[in-house]
Amino acid sequence: MPRLSEVIAALDALWPPERAEQWDAVGTVCGDPDADVGRVLFAVDPVQEIADEAIALGADLVVTHHPLYLRGTTTVAASHFKGRVVHTLIKHDIALHVAHTNADTADPGVSDALAGALDLRVTGPLVAENNLGRICELDQPETLGDFAARAAKRLPATAQGIRVAGDPEMTVRRVAVSGGSGDSLFDAVRAAGVDAFLTADLRHHPVSEATQHSPLGLVDAAHWATEWPWCEQAAAQLDEISDRHGWGLRVHVSKTVTDPWSAHHHSPGAPN
Repeated sequence: MPRLSEVIAALDALWPPERAEQWDAVGTVCGDPDADVGRVLFAVDPVQEIADEAIALGADLVVTHHPLYLRGTTTVAASHFKGRVVHTLIKHDIALHVAHTNADTADPGVSDALAGALDLRVTGPLVAENNLGRICELDQPETLGDFAARAAKRLPATAQGIRVAGDPEMTVRRVAVSGGSGDSLFDAVRAAGVDAFLTADLRHHPVSEATQHSPLGLVDAAHWATEWPWCEQAAAQLDEISDRHGWGLRVHVSKTVTDPWSAHHHSPGAPN
């Protein structure tokens, strides 16, 4: 059974912390480097539901994509929900490790996992300088509507579902994908000359401007749903490392939906 420090060293080799953005907060949040690790849980969000799941599972380490304290803190008091997560984990000898923007730009990274979930063939990065996003090809051309339906079928279900901007009958052959918030990448997407862009958290004005620039098809999924496939990819990577070293780790992926949106209602009428 490996020590936490050995497992963290392996994770840091997969997603080097120095490749994280300067504003990011990655790495080990809590945990004893000398503690033994036998069971690991991967999840997108370090929220209380995941901490409770880790306890029920008997996990020694939780690896999440999103940071717990992105902007720092002066307290981990359990009177705050984030502090309660820290207390819960430490009380049960569970470590927490975060791989965020360093996992976004890894190879393979978050966008590779997203492309893989949709059975897309990756041909290169969307932004070459930092290896962000992916340009992909479909095995066979399909309509934008069918491509959106593919995303809805292959990605985990959320209250938001899948939103589409553009002609649903337009033909899609090449697409760009980026896990997480992607509307800062429109310039790169247009430069790539793709037919459609799949990402999350698209806002009104960037989408409106993008659709005026060109007949680009836009497919907007829930942030959590576009990043959850990374958990499966990351778990498989750690499984392979465990086998190679003879660690015997038991690696799990949380299927708990931690997307914050809980319901979706369509407006029945026109604007007043």
